[in-house]
Amino acid sequence: MDASSDRLIVDVPIIDHATDPVQSDHPADDPLALAGSWVPADGEDRMLMTLATIDPDGFPRTRTVMLSEFDGERFFFHTDAASRKVADLAADPKVALTLLWPGFTRQIVVQGTAAIAPASEAAAAYEARSPYLRQLAWLNTDEFAQNSRAVREQRWAEFAVHNAAPAQPAGWMGYAVTPHRFLFWVSNPRTASRRVEYTRTARGWERRYLPG
Repeated sequence: MDASSDRLIVDVPIIDHATDPVQSDHPADDPLALAGSWVPADGEDRMLMTLATIDPDGFPRTRTVMLSEFDGERFFFHTDAASRKVADLAADPKVALTLLWPGFTRQIVVQGTAAIAPASEAAAAYEARSPYLRQLAWLNTDEFAQNSRAVREQRWAEFAVHNAAPAQPAGWMGYAVTPHRFLFWVSNPRTASRRVEYTRTARGWERRYLPG
């Protein structure tokens, strides 16, 4: 995916290290609420994240995807049904997500389980995509990737001419990741940074500190 093709976060956030909840001596009890205060809200610029799945040989496989939505409980991303990530998730739904803010000032790592998102949610996410990303949903295929650059550019231009507003393709689908572990990190030039880990248990979220 071309990061310049959609509205992405590009500004480095101004972090007040003294008051940031992760650096506080009394960080939030609820990591979902904390994550919600960091990630873009509905209608704001989207951001990218690294998605790690397990391949058929048992090795982690990573790629960059767009965080389409965070509904306060789950992280959503979308893809083509023929992609390798879909095959990986069908065999093993365990995933890890890494969200890194520009300037290396904030990071969230999520471990969780991915499940297919409702069709209505996927449709809404497709409608919210930029024209470039709607077209990408149609042409970002294994067959298309085998062509030379000249052919790919020609076919891309031809598609745009004949499909000004392409409808959602049949293979478009989404996943919702339900977290069971969070790691929050904020840089701090005044001292060694630390991470705050939250693990979901039968009693709720348990919190502990780890070296940064």
